[in-house]
Amino acid sequence: MNNKKRNALIIGAAVGAGLASLAAVSYSITKTLMKVALDREVPRGIERGRNRLMGSGEIAEVLPILEDAGKELEALNLEQITITAPDGVSLVGHYYDCPDAKRVIIAMHGWRSSWANDFGIISKFWHNNGCSVLYCEQRGQGNSGGEYMGFGVLEQFDCLKWIEYINERFGGSLPIYLGGVSMGASTVLFASGNDLPKSVKGIVADCGFNSPHGIWKYVTENNLKLPYALYKTVANKIYLSKTQVDINTVSCTDALKNCKVPVLFIHGTDDKFVPITMTYENYKACASKKRLFVVPGADHGMSYLVDREGYEAEVKAFWAENDK
Repeated sequence: MNNKKRNALIIGAAVGAGLASLAAVSYSITKTLMKVALDREVPRGIERGRNRLMGSGEIAEVLPILEDAGKELEALNLEQITITAPDGVSLVGHYYDCPDAKRVIIAMHGWRSSWANDFGIISKFWHNNGCSVLYCEQRGQGNSGGEYMGFGVLEQFDCLKWIEYINERFGGSLPIYLGGVSMGASTVLFASGNDLPKSVKGIVADCGFNSPHGIWKYVTENNLKLPYALYKTVANKIYLSKTQVDINTVSCTDALKNCKVPVLFIHGTDDKFVPITMTYENYKACASKKRLFVVPGADHGMSYLVDREGYEAEVKAFWAENDK
């Protein structure tokens, strides 16, 4: 064997080994990222890296405010309700009754959060304006069952079961609104593509993403500074193995093309976790009557804190339009 052939073989072997090593590293990183995204058990170090993951330190600064409001809501010792999801997962909710209620809100919280932390800050506004509220604990989190989250794809069917529960409890006599923040917003947007009962009068979606694939790509590339193309295929396979759903076939934008109930979209311009462009995409895709409320300067999930007066005015106007 001459030197040229020997050198070519050596180079080829080295390249092959390098690619195999890169593939192994990419697979390991993807498994870790998907554990962070989906698994109930919080991987070690996620709290230390939360600011990097969220793309901002501002959220950490307001967490004490949200936590204090959440503790105040939890201290009310609301009625706890348990139902069973279509796939057998146990789901827990907390019902806050409002005397002479004008409507019921089914509230879905966000990713790796809680019903009290996400909605404690707005709970008084809802209660003081004639809303009974069912605060739902999303699957794979809190007291609800399930070992992983579905990023709204599975949770939409949980939402449908909660609608069924409220209709049975009140005989369909009260207007129902679906409300959600972050992943909870995407949950109710996914639900919008289903054949909803007539009692569902509207949806309020605060900073929802366009699809699980879309948000993973954005966070991986923009906040973690990693090339998503290296991880996408394995991420899809892991998601499929846990949910039996091909992630390439589902999105909020597709669901919204079939939406028949009014939707109020809310988003802050400075959101570094779920970019406002995703709400623009969802808004454009929505086939039903729709409103858009944009809050300048608001980071992820902070629109109510930044412009409480404007937020409340938009929501009240939305109720006034659709309660009847």
